[in-house]
Amino acid sequence: MSIKVVVEGLTLNIISAYAPQAGLGEEEKRRFWEDLNEVVGGIPPTEKLFVGGDFNGHIGSISGGYDDVHGGFGFGDRNGGGVALLDFARAFGLVIANSSFPKKDEHLVTFRSSVAKTRIDFLLLRRDDKGRAKA
Repeated sequence: MSIKVVVEGLTLNIISAYAPQAGLGEEEKRRFWEDLNEVVGGIPPTEKLFVGGDFNGHIGSISGGYDDVHGGFGFGDRNGGGVALLDFARAFGLVIANSSFPKKDEHLVTFRSSVAKTRIDFLLLRRDDKGRAKA
């Protein structure tokens, strides 16, 4: 889902994304990323962009080669879905804003069950707007 809002002459694009669950097929995941690429690719670089969502991927606790998009404050181990998110962010000049601030582990977790704790919800914004994000 996406919405475009103009506030005092500033155009904001807000996208809410929900990636396919880990157990779904590769074809469905590929379509999700293609669709998101198309939506984000259609937004002019002069407009503000905020992408938030449940990406069903783990970016890991350290940046590990993704210093340009991962702020160094993550949770757990990276998986394939996390790599896809990091590659997407890099391709569009975005940063994962909620990896840019130190937090207690209990504040990093966005999904908790009786058998697991994970962080799968992320907020992405253009690299130039990184300073606008607050912990």
